Amino acid sequence: MSTFQDWLRAFWPVAMPVKRSEQALSCLGACLGLLFTAWLCSYTQGIDNPWLIAPMGASAVLLFAVPASPLAQPWSILGGNTISALVGVACAAWLGHGAAVAALAGGLAIAAMFSLRCLHPPGGAVALTAVLAGEDIAHLGFHFALYPVALNSLGLLLIALFFNNALRRRYPHRPTEHANIHGTRDAIPRDRLGFTPEDLDAVLEARGELLDISRDDLEEILQQTELRAYRRRFGEILCADIMSRDVLYIDPGASVQAALQLLREHRLGALPVVDVGHELQGMLDLHDLLAVDPVVPTSVRSLMRRQVACCRADWPITYLVDTLSSGLEHKVPVLDEHRRLLGIVTQSDLVAALFRVSLERYPGASSSAPGLRPVQPPADC
Repeated sequence: MSTFQDWLRAFWPVAMPVKRSEQALSCLGACLGLLFTAWLCSYTQGIDNPWLIAPMGASAVLLFAVPASPLAQPWSILGGNTISALVGVACAAWLGHGAAVAALAGGLAIAAMFSLRCLHPPGGAVALTAVLAGEDIAHLGFHFALYPVALNSLGLLLIALFFNNALRRRYPHRPTEHANIHGTRDAIPRDRLGFTPEDLDAVLEARGELLDISRDDLEEILQQTELRAYRRRFGEILCADIMSRDVLYIDPGASVQAALQLLREHRLGALPVVDVGHELQGMLDLHDLLAVDPVVPTSVRSLMRRQVACCRADWPITYLVDTLSSGLEHKVPVLDEHRRLLGIVTQSDLVAALFRVSLERYPGASSSAPGLRPVQPPADC
């Protein structure tokens, strides 16, 4: 009985975790896209009938409500709709305009979209439209695929590109890449524990069904979920608790020779660059200095890296796990609300803090867990 009730419960709609503002923007974008598409078709053809076909309403839902979906990307809408139109027109021309032909056109359109990697659900409706819409569509023949279908799709796509990017939505959508900056095949340090890309690929292959989310987006969501859970467990230690306060820094106007001497003297790999007001201006990396001709006079200002990952003193240290384990940063400046330098947190600081937390939470771990026992190095090391 409970199984039957669970099955019935599956018909009840689940809540959508979408902000009201995002819902409103999706509605506005779809309205603008359809209006522009109708105007474009009417203007370019010089006729009163805008030839805005019904499946474009479904395309608008995808492009403006779920622009991150693999089914809403540019090639999906242009290729999916146009190819489906060609399939529908061909079926109608060779087999007639009956319901059986429409069903065949829908199935063949899906097969074509799968083959050409442009699956777009409204394409199925486009194929049916080509078969069942009547004499006006039949009279157009294969021109139906170009106008109105391709032109409709292009009009919607143009507004989707402008609208989504104006709202800082990534469109065309590409997942954030986490390539190894050292050019090796190893995963970045953050991705070497927990689940691996191979684990995710194996699970997706075992499911064997299409998910309306890209594989890379799904991996990123799972990684962010792991990080959030980690923050919940170890979020009570703040950056101010572990940062180095006696920080060496350098002026933007200092010479390269002075910076190199300071780095070598203190065995550092990077220095924060601050002005007279102690406000952070950037970071100076040793490898950038070594690439400069020592004969040519150059100041620190021309070599420093201005885009720097920073944190605040009252942030939990787990906010730094992602930054310091990505391979891009080895130390993170700690700033106040005026961007003045308060301290710095290094990878070593973070590792020591997390290790201390693990010992406090699991007191017996140092003696019972094989991974935490002191290990003597081999004699030949």
